[in-house]
Amino acid sequence: MRLPLPSGSEVSLRPVSAADDEFLLTVYAGTREEELAQVPWSDEQKSQFLRSQFNLQRQQYDLTYANVQYDVILVDERPAGRIWVSRGDEIRLLDIALLGEFQNRGVGTILLRSLIDEAVRVKKSLRHMVFFLNTDAKRFYERLGFVVFEEVGAYLHMEWRDGSP
Repeated sequence: MRLPLPSGSEVSLRPVSAADDEFLLTVYAGTREEELAQVPWSDEQKSQFLRSQFNLQRQQYDLTYANVQYDVILVDERPAGRIWVSRGDEIRLLDIALLGEFQNRGVGTILLRSLIDEAVRVKKSLRHMVFFLNTDAKRFYERLGFVVFEEVGAYLHMEWRDGSP
């Protein structure tokens, strides 16, 4: 799959391999920067925490969801982020994250629109969870037609409903 961006760049996906572990850890760390800036830990403690949480997240996804596809997001063949998607009775976007230099360039939008197209084509719902304090992400998903259908703990469960099944 190759998707064009308005800038003339191209987005594609490739399956994660063991060689991607350090890159994926860097992407994950980027999603936790604000949170970790608030704790008085050493860089080594933060690094150990991030590695532990990164590994636990993947284990939890493997245990909880069927048919998980783990992909590296590429922009012009350069690793730019990650996207985890489970496909079963529904399509569930488990996680999407981009390195800072690739954010706000339309990459997330084009990948989400691709998942929306897939959901419509296969007549399945498309769902995702957003941390309740992540108002930027919530607005992003709402702009694409997602609505909150449930609040569970610290997460808003969202579903694409703009003509979705």
